[in-house]
Amino acid sequence: MNKSGAHTVTEFVLLGFPGHWEIQILLFSLFLIIYILTLMGNGAIVCAVRWDQRLHTPMYVLLGNFAFLEIWYITSTVPSMLENFLSENKTISFAGCFLQFYFFSSFGTTEAYFLCIMAYDRYLAICRPLHYPTKMTLQRCYTLMSVCWVLGFLSYSLSTVQLSQLTFCGPNIIDHFVCDLDPLMALSCAPAPPTEILFYILSSFIIILTTLYILSSYILLLRAVLKVPSAAGRRKAFSTCGSHLAIVCLFFGSLMIMYVSPTSENSGEVQKVITLFYSVVTPFLNPLIYSLRNKEMKAALRKVICSIQRRLSS
Repeated sequence: MNKSGAHTVTEFVLLGFPGHWEIQILLFSLFLIIYILTLMGNGAIVCAVRWDQRLHTPMYVLLGNFAFLEIWYITSTVPSMLENFLSENKTISFAGCFLQFYFFSSFGTTEAYFLCIMAYDRYLAICRPLHYPTKMTLQRCYTLMSVCWVLGFLSYSLSTVQLSQLTFCGPNIIDHFVCDLDPLMALSCAPAPPTEILFYILSSFIIILTTLYILSSYILLLRAVLKVPSAAGRRKAFSTCGSHLAIVCLFFGSLMIMYVSPTSENSGEVQKVITLFYSVVTPFLNPLIYSLRNKEMKAALRKVICSIQRRLSS
């Protein structure tokens, strides 16, 4: 990837969460369970939206695609983390490290965009209910989702190429469980302020704008909910919007700590924990927060489970 071929580093060492073998096995078991539950929970949502005709509406189509995204987002980090727990050398190839950085950044960015259109969908449904059927059609929903995926994977393509062109001549130890900008920049032999500045400007721009948009949408939602005459209606709306806002705060709060606020004073362990919140905890909580509090989704999930049980028993 380096045009001059000057770098002598052919692989990196991802330290992950170092410790005794017993601790490694414990962490392996913990993250394996979290990964399996995340795949099962989000996979069930995808299947429910795909197979239940009643869920072929913009809100549930968005939710199904969001669950599909979460599966790939957590897969960009956890499988390699699990492999590292059982590995003695904990190495990752030069190309593999930058591919992981690209997909990790791209899936995270796509999730930020998805949360924006999901907030827009809820805003239209609650604040503009009469216009909702015409403004949020399935065709427009699919168009918005396509834009999210394309923009998500284009956003950091240039930064990834620029980062891969830096000279890495040793050491090659990354004190993290994922290839990310800060630890990679720290290993570069020559400083590259333009690359680092471009990345942080782009990250700050995306995170701050999407956060402001989502918060503005939920402020308008809150104002609309407070005007609902029915107490039961207000409780239902608060329950739905509150759970959505909880995952938004968890995701964007940890992202801001990592990529907007200065992180140089944070230890490597603190940065790992913060990264876990938006890359592992958020995908894990998605099925609980977005689906299990929803009657239609719970009914569809029961239908999927019964269908699978019938197929297994037949």
